[in-house]
Amino acid sequence: MTQPRRPIIAIDGPVGAGKSTVARALARALGFSHLNTGAMYRAVALAASLRYTGLELSEPTIAQRLGELLNSIAITFDGERVKLDGRDISDSITTPRIGDLASRLSALPVVRERMRDLQRAAGAAGGVVMEGRDIGTVIFPDAEFKFYLTADVAIRAERRWMELRAKGEQISRDDVLAQLQERDKRDQERELAPLKPANDAIMVDSSKLEVDQVVAQMQKLIEGGSPN
Repeated sequence: MTQPRRPIIAIDGPVGAGKSTVARALARALGFSHLNTGAMYRAVALAASLRYTGLELSEPTIAQRLGELLNSIAITFDGERVKLDGRDISDSITTPRIGDLASRLSALPVVRERMRDLQRAAGAAGGVVMEGRDIGTVIFPDAEFKFYLTADVAIRAERRWMELRAKGEQISRDDVLAQLQERDKRDQERELAPLKPANDAIMVDSSKLEVDQVVAQMQKLIEGGSPN
C-alpha cells in the first residue's frame, strides 16, 4: 500500500528569530529532514568571495559571472554540516561579512532562480522542515504548514550578538543591532521575493518563548491536522 506523502513544513522569518534552532528541533521531533536555505545562500556568498576578488554586484557582467559560478559548484548537507564542493564550510559561512553578502546576492534573479530550483527539488517529496525567507511565499506556497517566526529586533540582536561572541567574533551589541535593522530593511524591501509572511502563515513570536515552547506549539498544530 502506498504511503501518503508527508507534509512540507515552511518556516520563514528574519535573522535572529531562532529559525535554525527551532527548525532543527522540530524536524527531529517529527522525524523529518531539515533544510536551512539560508546556509545555501551563504555557501554561494562564500564561493563568490573566494572566486571573485572585489566582487561588485553592480557590474554589467555580474549575472553571467554568478551564473557560471552556480553551474560549477556543489552545495550539499551532511546532517547539519554544510559542504561546498565536498569541503565542510559550516563555520566559515557564519560571519557577518558572509551573511551580508548572502543577503545582497539573494536579491539577484540569477541566484534566486537557481536556489529556488534546488530547494524545490530538495523538498518535493515532503517530510521536510524547510527554513528561510520565502519558503511559504515562493518556494512552496502550497506547503501544508507555514509558520512565520519572529521576535522583537532588540531580542534578536542580543541573541545574534551572543552567538557571534561565542564564536570569537569581536563586535558590539549596537553594531549587531544596526546590521540586523539594515538586513531586515533590505530583505523586506527587495523587489524579488521580499521577506514577508505568507497570507495563511501561522505567526509565532519567540520574544518571550524558549525553543522547546516554540517547537511544542508548532508540533501540536502539525499533529492536530493540516490548516492549509
